[in-house]
Amino acid sequence: MPEKKEDRRKLYFIAIVSPSPFFEETLNVKRYFSEQYASQGALKSPPHITLHMPFEWKEDKEEMLISKLENFLQLQKACSIRFKNFGCFSPKVIFVDIEKTETLKVLQANLQRFCKQELKLFNANYKELPFNPHLTVAFRDLKKPAFKMAWEEFSKRKFEGEFSAEAVALLKHTGKQWEVFRTFHLVG
Repeated sequence: MPEKKEDRRKLYFIAIVSPSPFFEETLNVKRYFSEQYASQGALKSPPHITLHMPFEWKEDKEEMLISKLENFLQLQKACSIRFKNFGCFSPKVIFVDIEKTETLKVLQANLQRFCKQELKLFNANYKELPFNPHLTVAFRDLKKPAFKMAWEEFSKRKFEGEFSAEAVALLKHTGKQWEVFRTFHLVG
């Protein structure tokens, strides 16, 4: 009788990872939240804009996942990412707000449709809420009293900048944190 293969599922998600200097700037804001407000959750992933929420995938089928994503993403257009200060999901999450441009909305909608049809993934958005691009700097581990103080501070702060998102990343959970596993280039 053949030996049964172990079903090793891992967690993945799809995102735009901020390039330098925004990567370092937002990482510093995450560190500030960790030190000043005891919110370490956002430090468990690189600064990113989620395009598809975390999903489980069989580790022995990774090459198929990578191949399908590469074939799809190489046909998608790069998009401009514009930061527009800070926003929040009260009472626990603070983020760098992202302007919802048409090209970003199209990229996310195309990816969502592709993931449903080709990968059979049905959890593109958090609790089926509409796409709300953002870059989390204080996560759900931010306590409510700390959130109130932090939001008072960050609601007045400026965070501005723009970059061309020319790649999309597949991130994989190591068991402790999220790491960029593969990067896929978009059409310039």
